[in-house]
Amino acid sequence: MRASLAVVFALLLPGASLSAEPMCTAQSGAIAPWVVELYTSEGCSSCPPADRWLSSVKDRRDVVALAFHVDYWNSLGWTDRFASPAWTQRQREVGARSGAGFVYTPQALLDGRDYRRWPSLPAASQTALLMLRLQRDGNRYVAEVARKPGAPGALAGYWAVTEDGYETPVKAGENAGATLHHDAVVRELLPLASVGNGALRFTPRAPTTPSALPRHVVLVITDARTGLPIQALAAGC
Repeated sequence: MRASLAVVFALLLPGASLSAEPMCTAQSGAIAPWVVELYTSEGCSSCPPADRWLSSVKDRRDVVALAFHVDYWNSLGWTDRFASPAWTQRQREVGARSGAGFVYTPQALLDGRDYRRWPSLPAASQTALLMLRLQRDGNRYVAEVARKPGAPGALAGYWAVTEDGYETPVKAGENAGATLHHDAVVRELLPLASVGNGALRFTPRAPTTPSALPRHVVLVITDARTGLPIQALAAGC
């Protein structure tokens, strides 16, 4: 299930507010957790069970969870407020290397590979090929990445901001009458075309509306040749 040519370093800050807070640091461990991507939609009747599954695993120490809401269901009776054409395009791009052969909802990717055995998810056991040290000072995030033997020479990746705890009463479409719960909803994504030896810096945008919902910052580092994650780290502060 883990692609042999990819490296992911993921940093999840569980429950971290993006308002100014005191400085803190975090450092990776020896085992890389799974990077779980879910492509979903509020207009898809088969998606709620996958949404609930992602909610059930998002707090595992060996999981970094990302929910991308696609927009191609929006014309079928219900507009998903979290949907973005950028996430639809992303699903198409990762679909070329996921092994699925086509895109669909709900689609789960486990370290970049199509994964249809959910809700089963074994414990992560991959030895980390990178070491990560993160420093947070207020709203600013700075990460340093150190390679271990066997790490790919060319790295890329992305920062993401996710939010937990949303509820949507759906009024139309396939899920009409249902109240849907969403966690790990991707609200911001900043690609990194190249990751070198220098520090990585990220200042998330302020939320468009005031919210007390838990917000998280995720850093994913991939093998630049393939884009596939095989190594992940989740750390919090």
